[in-house]
Amino acid sequence: MSLGAAREDFWQSIARSTIRERCQFIFNQKLLSDVNFVVRDSQGGSEGKKIVAHKFVLAISSPVFFAMFYGELAEAKDSVEIYDCEYESLLEMFRFIYSDEANLNPDNVMQLMYLAKKYMLPSLVDKCSAYLQKNLNASNVFHVLPAAQKYEEKDLLDHCWKVIEKDSEEAVKSDGFVAVERSVLEELIEKDSLNIEEVELFKAIDCWARKGCEKKDLVAEGSVKRRILGERIVKGIRFPVMKEKEFVGVVLDCDILTKKECFDMMKYFNAFLSIPEGFSGAKRAGHLNIMSRFGSLNKGWAYPHGSFSSIYVTVDKDIKLHAVRFFGSDNNEYSVSLAVKNASGDAVATKTGKFLSKLVQSEMGTDYPGFEIVFEPPIALKGNWRYVCIAFIKGPSSWYGQSGQSSVEHTGVKFLFSRYYDCWYGKNEVEMGQFFEFVFTVD
Repeated sequence: MSLGAAREDFWQSIARSTIRERCQFIFNQKLLSDVNFVVRDSQGGSEGKKIVAHKFVLAISSPVFFAMFYGELAEAKDSVEIYDCEYESLLEMFRFIYSDEANLNPDNVMQLMYLAKKYMLPSLVDKCSAYLQKNLNASNVFHVLPAAQKYEEKDLLDHCWKVIEKDSEEAVKSDGFVAVERSVLEELIEKDSLNIEEVELFKAIDCWARKGCEKKDLVAEGSVKRRILGERIVKGIRFPVMKEKEFVGVVLDCDILTKKECFDMMKYFNAFLSIPEGFSGAKRAGHLNIMSRFGSLNKGWAYPHGSFSSIYVTVDKDIKLHAVRFFGSDNNEYSVSLAVKNASGDAVATKTGKFLSKLVQSEMGTDYPGFEIVFEPPIALKGNWRYVCIAFIKGPSSWYGQSGQSSVEHTGVKFLFSRYYDCWYGKNEVEMGQFFEFVFTVD
């Protein structure tokens, strides 16, 4: 026997000491194979592509394959045609069965989850779910959410809603939003925790209604759009929390509301009527509030070797602090160490890193170069407790605020600012300096 033949005969023991390694070796190989799967080619081939496999390996991994090959109604044929998936996805499922590995990517993960559910491979379902959660964002969440609902993947579904609640405005402007079922829209519209201005949510819903009209080849008139939406969605839009200018400039032109509803809303905006019947006047709690405390802005705040900025902050209600905004200069990077401490000097949050300054739209309506330091999860600040914010900032000369207010009320929360000063923590920042805007939600 030649050396080559010997190696061929003893492939099981040459550098393949585990059953996993030996299964990997025979994956999609004719060696010992006893079944072929014929599946459509994603590239458009007319004859389909073939995957060779081993009934025993498939059967010990999947109850479905066990029944197919060894059950009471098992078929004796050695070729199986698959019509509900593409070649690449089925191949990756088999790769997982043979090796516990799968090359997941955005193009195959949804079909792999479908196959994993169909052939009862829970570990592959978990792998797909973990991949989707890791790569989930506002731009793709409405593509993933329907699958999470269909396959009853609770963890994935919960994660989808968290992304939607956190980045609501970006999510409803994504391509996937206009394709969701009305039931998803009904659930969305009733959530208090959405982080979006009501007028922007209305624009997205109107866009969804227009797309619905297109699908049914209907003219996108107000009454037709309303019928497409249904009363649950229309009544779920919180028109009373909009500004009158937004309502007049956006909502009236869409013609979704009845004449009486429009009249009642105008009476409400002009204080002739309380909240119109059937509509909520409660602002969504998840909407991020941005409190600005400076009256004007200027240039020339220098950090020659880095410097401290600090300020006392007190709020009269419990809030969640999501972020603090600082000034910068155009497209420059700043090294920042930020600490928020309670009255006892204990740090409730710290954040260190490098932050790129970019143009920010402030609540004042003024664009300024700056950056945002985000707290994840947001910090819980208790009402009537005093906290100190201390930041060490190093970078190029930046903008700064002037005419700072020591007391600012925003959305029913009063912020009080006072001087914090010692030899380590720099200058008085109440009247001028950094700590421009505080991003928060009310507990």
